[in-house]
Amino acid sequence: MIDINNSLRAIISFSVIALLFVVIGTVQSWSVALTIFNLGIISAIMALGVNIQWGYAGLFNVGTMGFAALGGVAAVLVSQPPVPEAWTAGGWRLAVSIALFIAIISMVVIVYKKTTKGLIRNISITAIIVPGYFVFRFFFDPASSAIESVNPAVTGFLGGLGLPILFSWIVGGFFAAGAAWLVGKVSLGLRSDYLAIATLGISEIIIAFIKNEDWLTRGVKNVTGLNRPVPYEIELQKNDAFIGWVEWLNESALSAISADKHTALLHQMVIEHSGIFVKLCYSGLFIAVLITILMLSVKALDSPWGRMMRAIRDNEISAGAMGKNVTGRHLQVFILGSAVVGIAGAMLVTLDGQLTPGTYHPLRYTFLIWVMVIVGGSGNNLGSVLGGFLIWLVWIEAEPVGVWAIDQLTSWMDGSNPIRLHLMETAQHMRVFIMGLVLLLVMRFHPEGLLPEVVKREEGE
Repeated sequence: MIDINNSLRAIISFSVIALLFVVIGTVQSWSVALTIFNLGIISAIMALGVNIQWGYAGLFNVGTMGFAALGGVAAVLVSQPPVPEAWTAGGWRLAVSIALFIAIISMVVIVYKKTTKGLIRNISITAIIVPGYFVFRFFFDPASSAIESVNPAVTGFLGGLGLPILFSWIVGGFFAAGAAWLVGKVSLGLRSDYLAIATLGISEIIIAFIKNEDWLTRGVKNVTGLNRPVPYEIELQKNDAFIGWVEWLNESALSAISADKHTALLHQMVIEHSGIFVKLCYSGLFIAVLITILMLSVKALDSPWGRMMRAIRDNEISAGAMGKNVTGRHLQVFILGSAVVGIAGAMLVTLDGQLTPGTYHPLRYTFLIWVMVIVGGSGNNLGSVLGGFLIWLVWIEAEPVGVWAIDQLTSWMDGSNPIRLHLMETAQHMRVFIMGLVLLLVMRFHPEGLLPEVVKREEGE
């Protein structure tokens, strides 16, 4: 049976969100509204990834930032053209160092599995790691230095494969999934609070690696000008068909002005409409991904696998006693959720057109995503989507609305009044206050979220 109250609540909630976007488009601009909308879609996908881990299995992962960053790295490695000079300078030595690294890790794993716990195992592993480290650095250090010295103002890295950036969305998911497998193998046996600390620490390590290894992604020098999966505004502004479409769309407004002003106004309209058209193209791609992931998530949750995951979440001991591989299932769902976050991370870099490692902060890529899941409704996929749109919209609009509200409330004061000046200066920080207030109100009156988890029961239960 479908929960009628939850369905009605979902309809009302998404209607309110849609109305808010219409208000933003009318009062501010449709370009702003579409920008917030596109970022809201990406946030909703990230929230779905966290909900798969927490809502399905109760895994407290606060390393979302690292998995999103790996998706961004995928966008660079897939879409950027290779830099032949960098490959010539140090590519072969870098390949040798990577092969050595893989060989050292493989040897350690083999020795660990083939020997029993004790002194012999420890000595053997040490005998592999210590000399292996120095051999690895012998090849890696000169290779990375040579690569980074190749025209560092423009390149200074190896580049990528030069493929369409849409492929990076899939690759970003695989990158995040691979990292999640490694992290899960190490940390999923820990208690939930230790798991949170471990995932946060590993996430910071990933960000530190991306910031400092210039040979891979230029580090804090950023990679800009990534290829787009949609047209460029400047191309649309030179396209006769697009200009004709804009002229037809605004025929009444253009016909009401004199001929000498017609060309200037049409040019301005073409510029505005080109930006909106590009954002709508992004919206179409992002909506397709969101709907696909949402449908798969709903199918998975309603399947026997989903019921098993909820059983493990609610009582691990009982599930283990029934023969379920709790750790294995935790690893499985941890990988799936991280892959979804990695896809969203690649989409975000695609939208921005650049990778900026310095912008990855836990507040944006971990705390906000968790707030989206909590406010939307943990365990409810549609609730995560709602939370993604709502919280992102509030986060972005809190600052301008806060400035406007403070200005209106203090309009009776003199412009030089120190209280008014102080309030206006601190109004930009209203987003943190409002976000805390929203979270507090939801936790007080709807602790299960705006769209609570719906548990379907068989007849007779």
